[in-house]
Amino acid sequence: MPILNSVYRHREFQDVATLTGYERAGGWNGLKATLEMTPDDALYAFHRSGLRGRGGAGFPMGRKASFLPKDSGKQTYVVCNADESEPGTFKDREIIEKNPFQLIEGVAIASYAVGCERAYIYIRGEYGMQAEVLAGAITACREAGRLGADAFGPGKPFDITLYRGAGAYICGEETALLESLEGKRGQPRLKPPFPAVAGLYGSPTLINNVETLAAVSPIVDRGLAWWKGLGCESTIGGAPSYGMKLMGVSGHVNRPGVFECDLGIPLKDLVEKHCLGMRGGKKFKGAIAGGVSMGVLGTDQYDAPMDFDIGRRCDVMGLGTACPTIFDEDTDMVAVARNIARFFKNESCGQCTPCREGAGWIYKLISRIERSDATTKDLDLLLEIAGSMGLSPGTTICGLADGNNWAIRTIVNKFRGEFEARVKPYAVPVSTIPLTVAR
Repeated sequence: MPILNSVYRHREFQDVATLTGYERAGGWNGLKATLEMTPDDALYAFHRSGLRGRGGAGFPMGRKASFLPKDSGKQTYVVCNADESEPGTFKDREIIEKNPFQLIEGVAIASYAVGCERAYIYIRGEYGMQAEVLAGAITACREAGRLGADAFGPGKPFDITLYRGAGAYICGEETALLESLEGKRGQPRLKPPFPAVAGLYGSPTLINNVETLAAVSPIVDRGLAWWKGLGCESTIGGAPSYGMKLMGVSGHVNRPGVFECDLGIPLKDLVEKHCLGMRGGKKFKGAIAGGVSMGVLGTDQYDAPMDFDIGRRCDVMGLGTACPTIFDEDTDMVAVARNIARFFKNESCGQCTPCREGAGWIYKLISRIERSDATTKDLDLLLEIAGSMGLSPGTTICGLADGNNWAIRTIVNKFRGEFEARVKPYAVPVSTIPLTVAR
């Protein structure tokens, strides 16, 4: 059933996965309107829209694009991050499969605004079929003149190169992605300099997520008033959460899937109305709101609004990808924590000591707790290690250690009773008890 005010055309129209079908649905209208503007005006339109990144960080796209220098004397690049590796996240995959031309158009609009002639789409290695769909769409655009020597007008070239990753979670981090794109080992870079100044091949580079770039075309086509009529304003003094958002729901619900909702929808409404409630009539226990890196929502946070203020409201890092994994009342949260810890241990690139050593240490401690072979001291040590990894800015190059901290700290603090039930009281050895002198 078509969705009124949908940002993504495949939810309103059929056959937009073909070039002719996409054109019939109003495709390329956004690019046509953009080409009638100056690049500066197009850039300002991004800024006024308040469009925030849909890949995890929620940083305003217009501000990020404005950081690119215009007089560097180097080639400018736009890179689309399609390395959708965050656990429980699968909304970009739907765009690539069902609506590839809207993504291509969004990349083209962003490239025109920042003066880019060659853009790249970096797609996760496991997305084999999706890469084929996108490669076919890029070829169709070249054959139709949408990409190539005169894409932005006579003598104004623009083209897109598709690059497949090799299946590393760390390459979702933008500087590790750039390293991989340059043919190097996928490890995060020290910042500064930031990619906007020295990104791909040391040149100014704008990096945005699939869903973010796909939203650009309808914003330009339908106008800022339409866009700002969707989503919600901040209720706690933060930046607005304008627009619709794709939310991929998995876990213990009756109907998992990807749903397009206004930002600000309460998690409970997302589950009850779109997912048809909890599976088997069970009660809600908790959720990973937007990827494990963001942390965990507790049982009393079922009504949490899914907007960019969720981090400040609910003691999580942020909205992240807005793809929640739902847990019912029977879920063993200690086992969930162990599974998360194993993931971070395996996906650390090993470059930074706190992440490399801390991730393995956390996994060992949680495994010990799960086996009921730990003490209260181990539980305290677990929180201490997680905190030292993520609460001291500058100790690691990228945010993977910080994500590990948020995931473990929130799940232990919000479900502490389950962890305490698995540990034994810590008995202080007699030899360490200080002697007192009788007077």
